[in-house]
Amino acid sequence: MYVRSAAAAAAAFLGFTLTLLGGATSAAAPGPGSATGATGLLGPTVYAHRGASAYAPENTLEAIDLAMRLGFDWVENDVQRTRDGELVVIHDDTLARTTDAEQVFPDRKPWRVKDFTAAEIARLDAGSWFSPRFAGARVPTLRAYMERVQQNRQKLLLEIKKPELYPGIEEQTLELLDGMGWLDENHVARRLVVQSFSADSVRIVHRLRPDLVTAFLGTPAVADLPRYAEFTDRINPWHTTISADWVKAVHGLRGAHGRTMEVDTWIVDDAPTARKVREMGVDGIITNAPDVVRGAVGGF
Repeated sequence: MYVRSAAAAAAAFLGFTLTLLGGATSAAAPGPGSATGATGLLGPTVYAHRGASAYAPENTLEAIDLAMRLGFDWVENDVQRTRDGELVVIHDDTLARTTDAEQVFPDRKPWRVKDFTAAEIARLDAGSWFSPRFAGARVPTLRAYMERVQQNRQKLLLEIKKPELYPGIEEQTLELLDGMGWLDENHVARRLVVQSFSADSVRIVHRLRPDLVTAFLGTPAVADLPRYAEFTDRINPWHTTISADWVKAVHGLRGAHGRTMEVDTWIVDDAPTARKVREMGVDGIITNAPDVVRGAVGGF
């Protein structure tokens, strides 16, 4: 799920938006196990993809702080692991696109996340690539990220990224979340969803913590959906791959927790597409520009 923003436009919009909204607070929203859906009074749930990443560098604390100020509860992130076993929040499995790793470590090509220690990654600038105003932003550890999400009173759609590169990352992620109080009844019921493009990874999470809400990223064939319903609660597809009939087929099944399965589609950043997927009946929209989606279809 990769969309790169125009830094100049983003910076200009950011200043305008913050002036307009000031310290807007987020609206209350149903938990991950209670779908309001596109036909509900509030519209689809809106998830700030990697934070408000159209306007701030993705997967940084700055991006989730901005999502909070724009009034959004739900943020999405990506979790990977360093060479020395620290969980960090970054999308690509290399550091080249969103940090200055090429300049700081010129001899370490191809700059894979798993080849660097947490201390080395902490030295990198993860904001300047997006805009000079974000110079000095860092790749956060998952622990630091969770502390900020908790401080902001936000909710998290956590993606386990490239689990095939990091054996045991599911258990390690759950251990960290548990240690930080994120696997108690309140968080599990209302504030946390774990997803992955790997069906095996989602199965592992469901086996380790059957109470957790999980999601599979992809668009399985309708005939295969019952198999996914055995271990997950949601199917989260790319918006160009779905139809109203497909969404209806997902909604016709009960997921791992016995509730109607949900569909949260990605990445939708423009009003016409947001309205299109709302009419298809999706329950949630994952977006880099949550304000644009909310303006088009409502949502929370």
